[in-house]
Amino acid sequence: MNAEDSEASKPAEVSERHVDAQLVKRVQNGDEVAFRSLFDRYNRRAYAVAIGVVKNQQDALDVVQDAFIKVHKHIGNFKGNASFYTWLYRIVMNLAIDHVRKARKITDFDDGIHKDDAAGDGALLPRIAESNPGKTVARREMTEKIQAALETLPEYHRAVILLREVEGLSYEEMAEVLEVPKGTIMSRLFHARRKMQDELSEYLGGDLTIAE
Repeated sequence: MNAEDSEASKPAEVSERHVDAQLVKRVQNGDEVAFRSLFDRYNRRAYAVAIGVVKNQQDALDVVQDAFIKVHKHIGNFKGNASFYTWLYRIVMNLAIDHVRKARKITDFDDGIHKDDAAGDGALLPRIAESNPGKTVARREMTEKIQAALETLPEYHRAVILLREVEGLSYEEMAEVLEVPKGTIMSRLFHARRKMQDELSEYLGGDLTIAE
């Protein structure tokens, strides 16, 4: 993105944040229609984050539902210091990671998290999957390889990959979501990308570039 494109995108970002702020105020005043509007605006994006962590459609739906229940319950405490979607993603990510940790305590990880239940149609990391247009492999096969590579990452590395590659959050926004310093985010993302590249390099013949 050049400087002109970056400047052009700023009004849209400001407008989106303004709309969210107005909806939040209405919800805080008891407007359930406004809450539904927030849900409609962000439930799909919240699901994309959840499915990337829990890897099961129903579990991801449960995480999103629990996240919005939590949002509804605590929105009166939301002060607007961060954007609404940053606050929401923080809740979704925490619930998703908690879900995975609880599942591991109940059963073996490989039995408890079924990759066959993951979302289809290339839902995970589309930007990575599309970074190799010259490859003739099927998109589904590529997605499965990415899914398998993601499963090798610890939760904190998987989280930064999802927030950056799927959601396109900035380092500052990721730091807010995960409640860690920006430097920690940059370090985790660097190591997570290297691990993903190592896992996928044999499949792609060493030809893998993950966008900054």
